[in-house]
Amino acid sequence: MTSNRQYDLVLLGPTGYTGRFCAEHIVQNLPTDLKWAIAGRSAQKMEPIAQELKALNPDRMDPDVLVVQLNSTELDELAQKTRLVINCVGPYHLYSTPVVKACAVNGTHYVDATGETPWVKLIIEKYHETAKANGAIIIPCNGVESVPADILAWSLVKRVREDFSSSTRQIDSTIKEMKTSGPSGGTMSTILTTFEGFSMSDLSKSMSPFSLAASPPPKSIPGESILEKVFGVRSISDLGTVTTSPTGICDMTIVHRSSSLMPELYGPHFFFRQFLSVRNTLIGVAVHIGFLVVVSLLALPPVRWLVRKLVFAPGSGPRREDSTNDLLEYHAIATAENASSQRVFGKITYHGGLYPFTGLLLAEAAMVILNGEEKIKKVSRGGIVTPATLGQDYVDRLEKAGCKTETKVFQY
Repeated sequence: MTSNRQYDLVLLGPTGYTGRFCAEHIVQNLPTDLKWAIAGRSAQKMEPIAQELKALNPDRMDPDVLVVQLNSTELDELAQKTRLVINCVGPYHLYSTPVVKACAVNGTHYVDATGETPWVKLIIEKYHETAKANGAIIIPCNGVESVPADILAWSLVKRVREDFSSSTRQIDSTIKEMKTSGPSGGTMSTILTTFEGFSMSDLSKSMSPFSLAASPPPKSIPGESILEKVFGVRSISDLGTVTTSPTGICDMTIVHRSSSLMPELYGPHFFFRQFLSVRNTLIGVAVHIGFLVVVSLLALPPVRWLVRKLVFAPGSGPRREDSTNDLLEYHAIATAENASSQRVFGKITYHGGLYPFTGLLLAEAAMVILNGEEKIKKVSRGGIVTPATLGQDYVDRLEKAGCKTETKVFQY
């Protein structure tokens, strides 16, 4: 990781809920000779974090503490000092556009944990070509949205290519289990402010599964029946009964961006769908309708005002001890282009809190980029890309950190 820059990575936003988990993972798991810093707007808030980190692992190099305001001058200076920025400052559409710009302009790598598809669409339109020209690898949505779906899809496509010498026609993916102690204040703030920060037209455009794709969608896309469109629920062979996934839009847009960035692996006709597993049809219909009702209500300012009174404040979230039994498990089925009988099953599993998991995902992605930036640029062609472009190196690091990915070919 030789470089003439002062730092290997800078963690921006270490005082936030996810930022603290990310900092802890860095201290406890990344190389002890890592040159790094934590950065934020208040030295007073960061100093206690730095002391806590030192106590976690006294044997490693302490991070420097950098005070930086979110303006172009100070962010440019920050980007020029480091090879990579891990950005935990959200809501991203409110605060982080200047951070992406500074990294794109200065050729600095970047990862974040946003799930804000309209904002990702905006930064791609504004900064993808700039980042690409300057050699920056920029990866948004590198948290629970959308690493599990994206990495599982990549693993399945790779298995189809290896076993059947074929591209992949379709992947159906479902969240099989999601036991969580609840959303953080930052997550709720992001959801609420997204309705205020984007027009209904912008939100509608970002709902397309191909809204972030780097090329036009395939001409032939599997259709839905009227009942599936209205009630959301359906049955998929080997996956069971599934319904609309609240995180499905973000996951589908990221996976389709991956497929369009790596068409030689996925193939020209690739299509991906994301669902949520349910016990029966009735529950599936209730989840689908409930999701539509909640989205409709959140579009109303008085409802958002009320919700703000009831949820965690930004920067806080569930207690650590309440998330020890959290579980995330995705299942998926990939169908080869050559024949519908050639199918591969896959699953990805993580036991533990979903916010510590997001911190882990960010830190491990950063290490993959720092250790293999030229390889990633060759695969993704650089610019604003996706977690899947980190490939097998990322899968291997996640495996060691407790996130297991498995694939198996169905025999008929």
